Amino acid sequence: MSWQQSIHIKIAERFYPFKIDREEDEERIRKAGRLIDDRLFQYKQRYSDKDIQDFLAIAALQFAVKTIELEAKANSTEQADKLKQLDEQLDSFLEQGTDC
Repeated sequence: MSWQQSIHIKIAERFYPFKIDREEDEERIRKAGRLIDDRLFQYKQRYSDKDIQDFLAIAALQFAVKTIELEAKANSTEQADKLKQLDEQLDSFLEQGTDC
């Protein structure tokens, strides 16, 4: 049975409640909140004529693009591993064929 813990994460001067299942999740969620807040702070320093909604939208877009890039990289690594495995199987098969 899993237990849940309530935590509050501050993003853009607001607190958001989260219910988490494990302690490992808490660290990950808090780190994500800090990353977002740090990014928003950088935008506030650079662009004084925008509001927080613009900063949140830009940060969300950047994080989504990064996620897509990491997923593509993971998929290509997965495919490379499968190709390597197939290559090894073919080598093994060809070696067996020459023993006859």
